[in-house]
Amino acid sequence: MNWRAILLVVWAAGAGAAEDFSVETTRRGTVVEVSAHAVIEADYATVWGTLTDYDHLAEFVPGMRASRIVGRSGADLIVEQRGESRFLIFTFPLEVTVRASALPPDRIEVRLLKGSLKRLEGGYRVESVGAGRIALRWQGLVEPESLPPLLGELLMRASIRDQFGGMVREIERREAVRREAAK
Repeated sequence: MNWRAILLVVWAAGAGAAEDFSVETTRRGTVVEVSAHAVIEADYATVWGTLTDYDHLAEFVPGMRASRIVGRSGADLIVEQRGESRFLIFTFPLEVTVRASALPPDRIEVRLLKGSLKRLEGGYRVESVGAGRIALRWQGLVEPESLPPLLGELLMRASIRDQFGGMVREIERREAVRREAAK
């Protein structure tokens, strides 16, 4: 199997049912710039509730084994997360503590406090695009601790595609449950 075929398989495996689903990465030295986007048919409360369900993220975000709120600092939450990023035969364990700042109605900012990454900063943006649809975006910078730059970018892209896809699928699942209950 050639590299193009492998990358196509990785890409297809992470895609959600949402329309306009994309994850793009750009390597800038050792830093990976990430931009993820999906348009989801869901109401705002379902999207926001899923994004901020930190204690249950490990139940639906691929690669995450644990996620729990361990403290508060004003309106910010301190969240510990453990898991791993995988690409082909490569595995990179992740253990981070982040500050998650929910800025309703449309932003969640995340910044690394400590952990197995050199750098993690970014966040979600939530925007109504009409007709019961929400545009969900995650943009940020990730710098792995000790991976060769090209492998780091491939690993981060595959992992973020899986994680973002898992988040989108859970939003869609919760939305389906909400709509069924409203009937």
